Amino acid sequence: MTLVQEFDQLNYSQALESDAEAQAWLQSKGRRFGHYINGAFVSAADAQLIDITNPATAEVLGQIEMATNAQVDLAIASAREAQSSWFSSGGLGRAKVLYALARNLQKYARLAAVLETLDNGKAIRESRDADIPLAIRHFYHHAGWAKLQYQELPNHGPVGVAAQIIPWNFPLLMLAWKVAPAIAMGNTIVIKPAQQTPLTAMLFAQICHESGVPAGVVNIINGAGETGACLAAHTGVDKVAFTGSTAVGRAIRLATAGQGKKLTLELGGKSAFIVFEDADLDAAVEGLVDSIWFNQGEVCCAGSRLLVQAPIAKQLHAKLKLRMQQLRTGSPLDKSIDVGSLVSQQQFERVNSMVSEGLQAGGELFQAQSIDAPQNYYPPTLITGVDTSHPLVQEEIFGPVLVSMTFRTQAEAISLANNSRYGLAASVWSESINRTMDVAPKIEAGVVWINCHNQFDAACGFGGVKESGFGREGGKEGLYEYLKPTGLTPIAYPQSSSDTTQVALALKGTDSIDRTLKFYVGGKQVRPDSGHSLACYNHDASVAGMVGVGNRKDIRNAVSGAVKASSWTNSSAHGRAQVIYFLAENLSLREGEWLERLQALCGYSLDQAQAEFAAAISCLFTYAGWCDKYDGAVHHAPYHGVT
Repeated sequence: MTLVQEFDQLNYSQALESDAEAQAWLQSKGRRFGHYINGAFVSAADAQLIDITNPATAEVLGQIEMATNAQVDLAIASAREAQSSWFSSGGLGRAKVLYALARNLQKYARLAAVLETLDNGKAIRESRDADIPLAIRHFYHHAGWAKLQYQELPNHGPVGVAAQIIPWNFPLLMLAWKVAPAIAMGNTIVIKPAQQTPLTAMLFAQICHESGVPAGVVNIINGAGETGACLAAHTGVDKVAFTGSTAVGRAIRLATAGQGKKLTLELGGKSAFIVFEDADLDAAVEGLVDSIWFNQGEVCCAGSRLLVQAPIAKQLHAKLKLRMQQLRTGSPLDKSIDVGSLVSQQQFERVNSMVSEGLQAGGELFQAQSIDAPQNYYPPTLITGVDTSHPLVQEEIFGPVLVSMTFRTQAEAISLANNSRYGLAASVWSESINRTMDVAPKIEAGVVWINCHNQFDAACGFGGVKESGFGREGGKEGLYEYLKPTGLTPIAYPQSSSDTTQVALALKGTDSIDRTLKFYVGGKQVRPDSGHSLACYNHDASVAGMVGVGNRKDIRNAVSGAVKASSWTNSSAHGRAQVIYFLAENLSLREGEWLERLQALCGYSLDQAQAEFAAAISCLFTYAGWCDKYDGAVHHAPYHGVT
């Protein structure tokens, strides 16, 4: 065999992510999980149990306990008791807790990614590169909003206790999506994760415990749909946030009618993916991969309806089929696969049944791979030759199934896109910015992307219209979902007490080490060009240290260094926020040194020094929080889909 023939026959080999750490974590918990209530893990010996199964292998990973009505009552009572003190801790206090959650979630990022893949069946590269980073981003972003709450959201206060019901398709991401804005605004929460995928919620409970979240602020109860129904209808709950099917969302709205609860419902979707004849077809094909086959199509805003302009339909379909043949389906822990397992055997049977029955009404099926795969693997699927009334066009399949139709004119594309009872998201693909900006506002959807799809960020509000629900999660608009007007009475800033009495501080002996300080220019410490130093004095006229005296050349170098620092200006808003947060964190680690220096230099009492130091940290948190809050009507989203 020649070298060329060898290269022609090259194939992928497995690159499995180890699950040893995740299995060890499960074993350390006895593979049994109760609830997290009032800052403690709660378990009952006689509890009803549900198996947690790896959908890709049918391996039983562990068991969860079903919450009783009494445990639901206890969780809500704990949240109610903690709410007032949590809000009274102030914006900075809450910001520090959210920041700690973000940092600790980063520390557990790989464990969380593997647990998510074992629990849900999604490809490890998606949980590792998309879900977990975006979950962390939500806590960082909302840490900033917590600090800015009093200035930016005046005359509003927290709603109180929020019940949050999490779906199984993005267990940790949807948890972060809901938890971060709720607790940032001073609410306390009771979370019910999906019974199929509770593991990362239990890991999050551990992270809350380690991050110093006060008892009762975050409570997590496990259970099936009945537990969620009990939680949503409970009279002790002020707000319900639900992500799931339209049918269940409708039932929640009916059950809570007349109770005065605020509702956020993010429900089903049948998003249109509109490709005009002047679009970049190669980019559109990759966009389709991220749109419908990301997370096995188990995405509420998946671009499951492809609307392509008639003159380019054959060309686009040919490119798409070629790309589908290159998609790899296999073990979710394999870092080189594209499509993992559906979440359960029940979901696999639902998708398979919908496609089989739908094809009886017409349509041409294309699957690049066999459906005879083990367990719950459903191959990427394309169905063409259907019209807008076809059941597969109108019904949400919630699997890796794309249906395609053609249109002739721009007006027809808009009409087809809007011919759905859903209105969650859509995307428009064209090289003409005038066309995209004309079409986008005419589409009845909560979110419209231009030449991209499935782009999310904590700074951008997300939500639907029509039967896709109402309310927004993310961005400033998402904060109002967890706030209520407080009238015209201003919200008082939490004040820290300080003793204004000055107490003399006995100076320490002279340090023998030379303390002549250098300049900091261009990212490094440099000696002054002048060669001269200047004494700085403590409050009692003793010499505190020596600093350099700058001359014209030092000033020129400093200005030049600032001008050349374009990387800071061009970095993402999120990146700049991280640097400022990190600066505050490192200053806090040296608090003792700063307090001594402030007392010596300024003659402060200890309380005065602590007050100034706290004000400095508060200032850094404030401007870190501002970094990524306002970027205009068109949002810049730093996290992108995975191709």
